[in-house]
Amino acid sequence: MNDEVPDEGDFDAGRRRGEFDDITPEDFIRGIGNPPGWLASGEINRMRGEMPIPYVLVVPVRTDDLGRVSQVGSLLRVSDDGSIERTLIAGRVLYHESLREAVARNIAKDLGDIALPQLPVSLQPFTVAEFFPTPGLSDYFDSRQHAIALCYVVPIAGDTQLIESTAVSILERWRRAARKRLPELLGSAKSRLDEFGRMAYSNQPDIKESRGGLRDSVLVSALAASWLADRPHGQYDDAVERLLDVRDCIHLVANKDTNMLLAPYQAKVSAMLGLADPTLPSGEREAKSIDDLQTLLARVGRQIAFSLDSTASRAEHSLTHEKPRFAFFQVFQPRGGGKRQAPTFDVIAPGIAKHEEEIVLAPGADPKSDPCLALRAAVAAAEFGLPIAPGTLQNLKSCPIDDRTWNDESRSLFLRLLASGPALLQVWEEIDFVDIPGRLIPEWLAIRNRPSASAAHRYTIDRHSVEVVTRLGRETPRGNRYDDRHYQALLLAGILHDVGKRPGVADHAAEGARHASMVLKRMGFDRDIIWWVTLLVREHLTLSEFATGQNPNDPNVGDELASRLDHDPLLLDMLFDLTRADGSSLGATAGETISKQYGWSKWRETLVRTMYNATRYHM
Repeated sequence: MNDEVPDEGDFDAGRRRGEFDDITPEDFIRGIGNPPGWLASGEINRMRGEMPIPYVLVVPVRTDDLGRVSQVGSLLRVSDDGSIERTLIAGRVLYHESLREAVARNIAKDLGDIALPQLPVSLQPFTVAEFFPTPGLSDYFDSRQHAIALCYVVPIAGDTQLIESTAVSILERWRRAARKRLPELLGSAKSRLDEFGRMAYSNQPDIKESRGGLRDSVLVSALAASWLADRPHGQYDDAVERLLDVRDCIHLVANKDTNMLLAPYQAKVSAMLGLADPTLPSGEREAKSIDDLQTLLARVGRQIAFSLDSTASRAEHSLTHEKPRFAFFQVFQPRGGGKRQAPTFDVIAPGIAKHEEEIVLAPGADPKSDPCLALRAAVAAAEFGLPIAPGTLQNLKSCPIDDRTWNDESRSLFLRLLASGPALLQVWEEIDFVDIPGRLIPEWLAIRNRPSASAAHRYTIDRHSVEVVTRLGRETPRGNRYDDRHYQALLLAGILHDVGKRPGVADHAAEGARHASMVLKRMGFDRDIIWWVTLLVREHLTLSEFATGQNPNDPNVGDELASRLDHDPLLLDMLFDLTRADGSSLGATAGETISKQYGWSKWRETLVRTMYNATRYHM
C-alpha cells in the first residue's frame, strides 16, 4: 500500500480506473474510508515501518546494433556529507500504477521526456533487491522503511547530446531576444506582484508566485543568463536555498504539491525547519515558531525581491548604455568626439537627484553626515513615483539615523511621506529593506514582519499599518477638509494604530496608545497632536465595536462614545476615517472579491455610519 496517488502530472493520469474514477487525491488525504481499505495517515506511517513498499530500480544502458550492452549509465547525486556518489534510477510504484508505467515514469523523471526507453513486451526484473532499515541485514540499506526494489535493465535510445544542444540553442535564442523581451519579462513580475502581493507581507503567502518568491529567483537567473547583468550571490543564494527548504517542508506537511503556506501548515513547517523552541509550553511554542517563520520569510522575500530589482536595474542600464554612440544624423556632429557623455543628474532636493528614472544621491552628497538624507530620498521617490536606486539604498544605510535625531525637517519629511498616498507602499518597502523605519521608530521593530493572530487579516501587522495610511485622505465624512494639524494627527494615528500588537498583549489598543505617546514625544510633536493621536490609537476599535454590538438608538450609547472622544466632532470624523481605513485593509469576506473592498462591506459601512450619526447628536 502506498501514500501516493496519481495527479495531473502522473504518467497514467488519463487512464480509467473503474470504481475509483470519481475519487480525487483529496479523498485519499482525508483518510479512512475513501476508498474502502485506505488507511489514515497514522496507520499508513505505522504500516510503512512494518511491511515492504514496492520500488522499481532501473539500470540504463546503451546497446549496439546486435542488442549487446555497450554502455552502462548511472546518475550523480550529492550525499548528505557533501560528497558526490553514483546512483541508479529509482522510485516508488504509485497507487493504481502498473510496473511498466512505473518504470517509464521514473525514467522520464530522472532522464527527461525524450530519453526514449525501449521497454520490452515482457517486462521481467533481473533481480529483486531488499532494503532494510537496519545495516548489515542485506547488501542494501534504507533508513526509512523496509522496501523491495524490482530491478530492470532498460536500453535508452534517446540522445543526451540532443538535450544539451537543445538547451544551448534555447539559451542562445534567449540572449539574442533578451534586449527586446526585457520589458515583457519585468512586466510579468509586475503582474504577479499585483495578483499575489509580497511574500514578506502576506500571512499565508504563495512562496512561488508572490513577490520575493521562487519565481523571482528564476527571473534573476534569466537576467543573468542574458548577459545584461551579473547574478547576485552570497546572501541571495542563502535566501533561495532557505526558501527551497520551506517549500520542501510545505510539500511534506500538506502531502501534496502546493506552494501555499496556509495557516494549518505553519506550525508543522516551523517545527520541521527547527524554529520551534522545545523549552516553551506547547501553545506558546507554536505561536512563537509561526512568528519566527514569518520573520524568516520576510527576510528571505525581501532579499530575493531586492536582488531582482537590483539585477533588473543593472540590466536596464546596460540596455541604455549599450546603444550606439552615433545616430545617423550625428555623423557630422558627433557627441564629444564619439566619447561617452557624463551622466546627467536632475537635482530635486538637497543631496537627491533623478537619474535614468531612478532616485539617486546627487553628486557630492555625503550620507554619513546628513541624517535627513534618507527621508528626503523616500519623499522624492514617493512624490515623483520613481524607485530608489538599489545602490542608493545601500548608501543610505550609513546615514546617522536614530530615534533621537528628529528635528523640524525630519518631522516635515516624515509627514510628507505618510501623505503620499498609494506610492507610500513601494517606498516604505524599499527603505524598510535597509531598516530605516526601525531606526527612526524602534517600536516599529516589534510589529515588523509579525503575522496577525486574526484570520481576518491578509497582511502582516506592519504592512497592514502602511496600507491603512494610504487610505486616509483630506476629506472628512461630512465633505469638509481637515486642516493640516488634524490631518497630520490622522496620518500618525494610521501608522501607529497597531503598534501595540505584541506577543502576550491582551489589549493592543491600550498598549498601542502608550507606545504612540512615547514615540510622538521623542519626535517632538506638540501636546495637542500627541493627545489626538494617543486617543485615536486607544479608541481605534471602539466605533466598530459599538456599531456591531450596541444599539445606536440608545442615547446612552451615543453619549458614552462621544465622551470617549472629548465631545470633539473632529475627533469623531477622524475616528470614522481611521475605522474605515482599518476595516478596508483586512482580508476578503464573502462577496468582496470583485469589489476589492476587503473587510468594509456595505453592511459594515451602514452599521458604522449609523453609529457615527447617532454619536454626532451628543457632541
